[in-house]
Amino acid sequence: MFRSFTLAAIAAITLPFAAQAQDAPDGSKAFGIEPYVGIGAGYHDFDRRGASPLNNAPDSTDGSLIIGTAGVNVPLGAFFVGAEANLAYGFDEIDWEYGAAGRFGVRIGESGLLFGKVGYQWIEEERGFKDDKGMLYGMGVEVGPQDIGLGGVTGESGVRLRLGVDTFGDFESIRPNASAIFHF
Repeated sequence: MFRSFTLAAIAAITLPFAAQAQDAPDGSKAFGIEPYVGIGAGYHDFDRRGASPLNNAPDSTDGSLIIGTAGVNVPLGAFFVGAEANLAYGFDEIDWEYGAAGRFGVRIGESGLLFGKVGYQWIEEERGFKDDKGMLYGMGVEVGPQDIGLGGVTGESGVRLRLGVDTFGDFESIRPNASAIFHF
């Protein structure tokens, strides 16, 4: 009973938005395929309460990152699904990170996205200790110029600002990040 009521409530809220789906002002389509690339930065901080998941040492591993992203979204009216790959070069104690994830979410505002993602990530530590790999979970928001009041300045530039946070393994770390996403 509760499940049926919940599904009915979600449908009643979201169907009007999907029925009115149209191209966003930044040029992204209501339906189709939207490839994108991005460049950004982040900081990967592993839990300091226990052993590092990378090298089983008593200290933790963390570091700043420069992150490159490439992916594709498939808009489905008010919603979207997609896939993306990332490659990050680390400073401090992390050497490289790379992975792939599936994305899903809802389109918000003029050109924004609210998303969650699930994937797999590989991490190589700079000091030559054991590398690690595991599940990656994340969430975030992307906003276009129209959503933050810059539509008159930038027009239909196809650029979004992404703010996100990811976690690795069994929620052993936190990786806040920000990127400029260019879709075409």
